[in-house]
Amino acid sequence: MTSTETPTVVPDRRRWFALAIVMTAAFMDLVDVTIVNVAIPSIQREAGASFSQIQWITAGYALAFAAGLVTGGRLGDIHGRKRLFLVGIGGFTLASALCGFAANAEMLVASRILQGGMAAMMVPQVLSIVHATFPAHERGKVFGLFGAIVGLGAVTGPLLGALLTEWDLFGLGWRPIFLINLPVGIAALVLGHRFITESKAPRALKLDLVGVALVTLGLLMLLYPLTRGRELGWPLWGHLSMVGALGVFGALVAYERRKARIDGSPLIELSLFKVKSFAAGIAVQIVFGIGLGIFFLVWTMYMQFGLGWSPLRAGLTGVPFSIAVSAAAGMSVQLLVPRFGRRVLQAGALVMGLGVLIYIWEAGRYGLAIASWQMALPLVVMGAGMGLIVAPLTDMVLSEVPREHAGSASGLINTVQQMGNALGLGLVSVVFFGAMGDRLARSEVGPAFVNAFQHALGWVAGLMGVIFVVMFALPRRPAAGAEQTAEAPAEAEDDGEGEGEKDREPQLVH
Repeated sequence: MTSTETPTVVPDRRRWFALAIVMTAAFMDLVDVTIVNVAIPSIQREAGASFSQIQWITAGYALAFAAGLVTGGRLGDIHGRKRLFLVGIGGFTLASALCGFAANAEMLVASRILQGGMAAMMVPQVLSIVHATFPAHERGKVFGLFGAIVGLGAVTGPLLGALLTEWDLFGLGWRPIFLINLPVGIAALVLGHRFITESKAPRALKLDLVGVALVTLGLLMLLYPLTRGRELGWPLWGHLSMVGALGVFGALVAYERRKARIDGSPLIELSLFKVKSFAAGIAVQIVFGIGLGIFFLVWTMYMQFGLGWSPLRAGLTGVPFSIAVSAAAGMSVQLLVPRFGRRVLQAGALVMGLGVLIYIWEAGRYGLAIASWQMALPLVVMGAGMGLIVAPLTDMVLSEVPREHAGSASGLINTVQQMGNALGLGLVSVVFFGAMGDRLARSEVGPAFVNAFQHALGWVAGLMGVIFVVMFALPRRPAAGAEQTAEAPAEAEDDGEGEGEKDREPQLVH
């Protein structure tokens, strides 16, 4: 062999087994996010959970997941992606067991927070393992499979949750929605240990635990009073806590600037916000996450508490929405955005807002007599609008970001969307329960839920309008380099960024 020849690298023959394992874990996370929503009324009745605890069963998971995403990615870079994946899936499985056997609502909330934290250890390793395991020419096919898994998870979660709740297996009620993770998680743990190849980033950045602590503290100071405020009569300490959260976020910005100067490894790369399109994209992700957090929780409670529908009927009612999201997402990326650019995303915001307005009108027009088929129209319109946004948004936001920061930027995008989602779930106390009376006669419950649902959807429609306006700051169409962002994380790893693996598809349902 001459000095100019390059040795041929033979791909690991076990890579497809490894892919199946990490995709199963990703699917488990996606399903677990959506499976809980449809079972919430059953949990509220059987576990005696208050409405604020119901919010924390969902918001606690989102908050822990968001706060741990960047840290999970960094830990994988430093200590090994396989090792952190196995730790994450083992912890996720244990947390699922604790959820399934929770003795009371408080234990369930704590177990869900643990589950979200373990998902934050597990999920960032998925695409990173793919990058380390598959040669470049095979990654396009793999990312296509990942997109299909996301769509399948969006459809499967609500249906599986509805069926498991309806079947009441072994008299366990809602508990099997968590216990179903046990055999899957144990199998993934055993097979992952055997088939996944270990990998690390050559020059991984240091952990910014202070940054993680400040982000988490600020969100807790904001979310806890929002969630409990109405129930406690909006005490003074709650208002002080929310104001104090702004101070904590200010301290975070100051610390991150100092951290960047000292060792170049901040949790948040503040220089990214000098890119107008990225700053606008972060705003879109936060607002979009808030809107989704509000909608999916109040939608579930409207159908099951307000209309008195069974979990199965509620789950089946949502199928047109999930199908519309998947279909529109495929068209958006492959056909529309390459031709029309930013206008496709803006059209998506308007279309989704139109679907919300139709839903508001139908809820008022038909009241408690509304049928599932009558909901199909607004749900399909909303799903189509959402699909036009979620699939191309990440590439659009990253298109003007320097390639050396693509990994950090993609990780931050997913983190802030999850934070927005947690904030939206916290706001349900204000925009939904705030529109209902405290003491309702049995005959008043249904109409009160319908009225509160319309009120909350009015907020969602307004948020879609905000998104439409903010999107004017996005580039008219993705830059040529945006098409390469799938490869950017691999380069970012070499530069020690180590966060490109978190450039996963956005959560479709949360």
